[in-house]
Formats: sequence, structure tokens, C-alpha cells
Amino acid sequence: MPDSSHIWHPYTRFSALDAADPLVIDRAEGIHLYDRFGRAYLDAISSWWCVNLGHSRPEIIFAIQEQAAKLQHSILGNLAHPGALALAERIAGLMPTPDRRVMFASDGACANEAALKIAVQYYHNQGRPEKCRFVALSNPYHGDTLGAVSVGYMQGFHQPFRPLLFETFVAEPSIESLSRVITGHAKELAGLILEPLCQGAAGMRIYPAEVLHAAAALCKSHDILLIVDEIAMGFGRTGSMFAFEQAGIDPDIVTLGKALSNGTLPISACVTQDRIYETFSDLGEADHSFYHGHTFAGNPIACAAAIASLDIYAREPIIQDLGSKAVSMAAGFESFKELPAVKEVRCLGMIAAVELRDERAMPAIRARLLNDDILVRPLGPVLYLAPPLITSEADILMLIDAIHHAIAAETRV
Repeated sequence: MPDSSHIWHPYTRFSALDAADPLVIDRAEGIHLYDRFGRAYLDAISSWWCVNLGHSRPEIIFAIQEQAAKLQHSILGNLAHPGALALAERIAGLMPTPDRRVMFASDGACANEAALKIAVQYYHNQGRPEKCRFVALSNPYHGDTLGAVSVGYMQGFHQPFRPLLFETFVAEPSIESLSRVITGHAKELAGLILEPLCQGAAGMRIYPAEVLHAAAALCKSHDILLIVDEIAMGFGRTGSMFAFEQAGIDPDIVTLGKALSNGTLPISACVTQDRIYETFSDLGEADHSFYHGHTFAGNPIACAAAIASLDIYAREPIIQDLGSKAVSMAAGFESFKELPAVKEVRCLGMIAAVELRDERAMPAIRARLLNDDILVRPLGPVLYLAPPLITSEADILMLIDAIHHAIAAETRV
């Protein structure tokens, strides 16, 4: 087995690496990952919130194999292929109204980067170049490209890049704060970008649907585009297909990724209302074309995987069956409040998080859970669950019991 001396692990501290015996995942099935020795680990984070439908779904594997034998790649510049056409139509059909255009990309950061550029050029196309700034929520995360970092700046992650970033207005996830910031800067704002209902990388920071509803109303009244980043929260994670549905809104731009292909292949999408798209024409006196794209945007094999994933949602009651499981998860995490080390508990759909008062015990808690065959990846003082949506209620209760035991054991005075 080759060693790991040539891998640069993303978001990983040197102190967290075990070079002598790294955990090497060899295969996966259902809710489990298997290491090279055949030991199974429950994937309690859906492999970075991607594998909502479970690993190795036969339907998705078959779709990938079938497409790979026919067409592996074809650009979308001036061309199309059946998979991209079909997937764009399917995605548009999932929106509140189907009058959408879909710009494909390879990952969430690139989808958000496209959304930011579309928002700025939209106003430029109308002769309003002064509307080129953005509002974001505090403690955001929208990816690691420079535009995405500018609207998703997190001090602990991004401090070295601060000189390269454009300034962004910041609001708290409250109606009062959003109203104050948006009203005060409306003339120069192109958009508000936010993660709907739950800010993932901030430690599963949850806010009410009423705030999202009010944000949409503020954007509409001040002629600002609302960009909803559903990359982590979409496809059932919060209890509905998209989190924004729970606020009863119709965003101007929606970005998708991660679970779009169930984590099998890199694909993301920036979904934009037609009224915005129509301003990018070159048929008048000026050329307003959107000169933006990626080599692998709408790759045929990735599109096939995404279509197969959407077929599963359409065919099976994946989201409909989440109710009782979400209730069990929330009730189980509520019991963590009895532990002196616990500061706060937060739950939404198939997301549950427990925040400790002191994060120093977290490495030991994580190690104990790994020894119990449970894979988690805490965010500072926050230990969270975001398991595949197909996880059974019995397995959820087992996870809760194991986490409760681990926290109690490793924070005992």
C-alpha cells in the first residue's frame, strides 16, 4: 500500500495526521465506509454532506457506467448533450417556477462564484454598475475561491488571503440586522448571499425561516438579488427538498452541489431566473454575454449521476420519511443538555449539533467515536451529525447513545 507522504489533506492540521497508520477508506455501501482491512465505519457526516442517499446506490452506478460507455465529455460552449439538457430541465422543475436557466460547474464554490458574477453583471447590463457590492451573514461559508471567500470570510480559515478580497457588508441572521444593513446600502448592493436556515461550517448555526422570508422581502423591495446557497442544505437535509421552501420564497438565484450527484462525481449548478438571464444578450447595441465557464461544466457522466439521484428522490419517499427520524434525533440531542460540558444543542431536519463549552476534549471524543466505528468531523467545539437520509431510526439512536457516552467520558472532571 503506498504511503500518504504525497497527499495534502484539505482542511487538516498537521497535528491531526497519523502518518504511521492513516485511515484509508477502500469502499463504501449504504451508510458505511470500509477501510482497507474491511472494518466498517458509520458515515455520520455523509462524507462532507454529499451522500444523502447512501453509498454505492446501484441505480447511480449503472447510470454512470452506461453513460461512460457512450459519451465521456463534451463542452457546453455552443453545444449541448442529452444529459445536460435533461438535468437542466429537471432542476428547473424543482424550483418554485420553471422559468430558470442553469449554469453548470464542478463544485459549490464555483457555482457561488458564478452567482456573484451574474449578480454584478446583471446590474451592469442595465447601466447600473454602482450596484456591485454584497451582503452576507456573519460566520458564513460559501467556498474557497476568492469571490466566495470574500462573501464567506471566516477568520480562522481565510486570514492570509484578506488583502486579496473585496469588501462585503455583514449582517446577523436577524430581521433587524438584515433590515438595517440592506436599507443602509441598497443603492450599491447587487445581492444578498446566504445559507438558508442553517450555516453549516459555522457549526450548524440555525436561524428561523421567518428571517429568510423577511430577507427575501427586503431584497425585493430594494431591488437586490437574493442568492440562496443550497449546496450543503439542499436535497432533503433540512427536511424539505430545499431549505428555502420552508420560508415560502422564490430566490433570484439558487446554487446547488454536493448531494446533486449523491457525492459520486463533481457537479454543481447556479440556477437563475429567466428575467436575469435575458439581460445577458448581445443582440442589441452592446455585448452583454456572460464570459464565464468551466471545462467540466455539465460533464455527461456527472449529469447522468445527478439525473439518477433525482430519479431516486422522485421514486422513493426519502424526504417524506424523515419526520420521525428528525424527531428522534432532536429528542436524543436534547438529552445532551444534562451534561455539564455542553453549552448548546441545535437541530434541524437531519442535522443535529452539540456545542461544548471547551473544545479541548474534542480530539479525544472524536477518537473514541472512531474506535466505536463512527466517523465524525467536528467543527471546533461543535460535534454534529448529518448522516445519510436513509439512516434508520435504530442507527440514529445508536449514534446518539455513542456520542452521549463519548462526551460524558471525555469531559468528566
